[in-house]
Amino acid sequence: MVERVKTGIYGLDSLIEGGIIDKSAIVIVGSSGTGKTTFAMQFLMHGIDIGEQGLYVTMEESPEQIMREAKMMGWDMEKHYEKDLFFIHLKGKNFKKMIEEQLPQLVKVRSDYDIKTRVVIDPMTPVIWATEDKLMQRELIGKLFYTLKELGVVVATVEEHARPGETIGEDVLLPIYLADGVIHLEYYPIGGAFNRTMKIIKMRGTAHGEDVYPYIFARGAGVIVRSSPMEVSEKEGKSYDEIFDEAIRTAKHLKAPEYVVEKLEKMKAGWTYPYSPEEAIQIIFDTYNLK
Repeated sequence: MVERVKTGIYGLDSLIEGGIIDKSAIVIVGSSGTGKTTFAMQFLMHGIDIGEQGLYVTMEESPEQIMREAKMMGWDMEKHYEKDLFFIHLKGKNFKKMIEEQLPQLVKVRSDYDIKTRVVIDPMTPVIWATEDKLMQRELIGKLFYTLKELGVVVATVEEHARPGETIGEDVLLPIYLADGVIHLEYYPIGGAFNRTMKIIKMRGTAHGEDVYPYIFARGAGVIVRSSPMEVSEKEGKSYDEIFDEAIRTAKHLKAPEYVVEKLEKMKAGWTYPYSPEEAIQIIFDTYNLK
């Protein structure tokens, strides 16, 4: 049986046969504002929630800045820093030397301990820009994926700069080709709920959803994908706080893990949307099979 890794991104796993095949490289492609980093952080933090470790390879921002941004979404990376969560900061480094010489040594040390590890590369764009030589780009990206997949599932974010009329920007075609799976994010700044959409371009060895799926961000929980049309019963006259309180009580009654209850509590504190949280809560309950 194929081992699959649950992403922790609400609504996504049901579209990819329960999760990502272990030791795969997944690329998340999107323009600025689509939430690529949020997808990556959520994937990493879910692993930590269930007892795994996380390796965050950052090409631009410092670990301190990343941890501050994570806190804004309700994730406390600091308490896991250098315990379950480790950073490699590559900004300004010689990517070729790092990827070909130093990174394999670091990975070997970690793989010797045989600890389940999730890897995030955020963003991978500087590696693409490091050289204009397409063959060199292919070698660097291929080696980066090959090396880090020794640890577990790798999720890499790539900034997209599509020209008018392009479905996907030409600058990201190489990582898309080399990756085992590709998720494309788009943002339509028109206001209202679910104005960002996700499409699974490919997922090797997986029968995946073929539609375009809307998603939102909820502080405390992260990305919530609407993977199918939902019928949510109207709780007439109930305030949003009352809806959250009922969900929290139900989760506790159903003996949900403590981190799930904590996410619902953070969602309640940070819910700023002008519409009911019922659908988002239902997607979270379905993810954890709370019935």
